[in-house]
Amino acid sequence: MKLCFPTNGYAGIYESIGEHFGRTPTYTIYDIESNNIKIVDNSSEHMGGIGYPPEIMKKEKVDILICKGLGKRALGMFVDYGIDVYIGATGTVERSISDYKNMKLKKATFSDSCSEHKFGDHNKGNCHH
Repeated sequence: MKLCFPTNGYAGIYESIGEHFGRTPTYTIYDIESNNIKIVDNSSEHMGGIGYPPEIMKKEKVDILICKGLGKRALGMFVDYGIDVYIGATGTVERSISDYKNMKLKKATFSDSCSEHKFGDHNKGNCHH
């Protein structure tokens, strides 16, 4: 099973979880079975590339996204791709892996996602990132 985390750089499990999952520079992918780590650059349109972050994760065969929070549109794309989303991640990838394994994160629903999405303004709706 592959877990994916929006991250701020290349420090692997020691990297911090990004504030805005679509605008983080990297995605850190952790394979639970093999303990392997893969770091993928965010090449989506949010970063001047093409496509959307859920498409990157689908291509990497990610099973679960673990993040601070996300918007309804993004959550819908993950649902369509069969990728589960857990919210409430804080700190580092290492801490978030532990929180996931200890069932401290919440499986995202549409009522958990941002109802308005303006980058840098996450005070409206149910935004958790």
